Amino acid sequence: MADKPALSDPITLRLPLDILEDVEKIAETADRSRSWVIVRALKYYLMAEGNDILQIRKGEEQIARGETVDAEELFADLLGEAKSDAA
Repeated sequence: MADKPALSDPITLRLPLDILEDVEKIAETADRSRSWVIVRALKYYLMAEGNDILQIRKGEEQIARGETVDAEELFADLLGEAKSDAA
């Protein structure tokens, strides 16, 4: 049996009524809680659009730390490797 994840303190969330209605219908149909449905929806968001945003932030942080590569040097290295690998 898998360990349950650590949970935060409860949070307050206001939803548009139409979204809450859908969440409640899904929860009832799936025999799950509203929290389960909302957490599952957030996980899917974080895997898709949320991940894109986090990757952009990571890149911005790398740039701020000076962790960059000059594009011309990168292309020169790539083209140089491609030529030496050619048979």
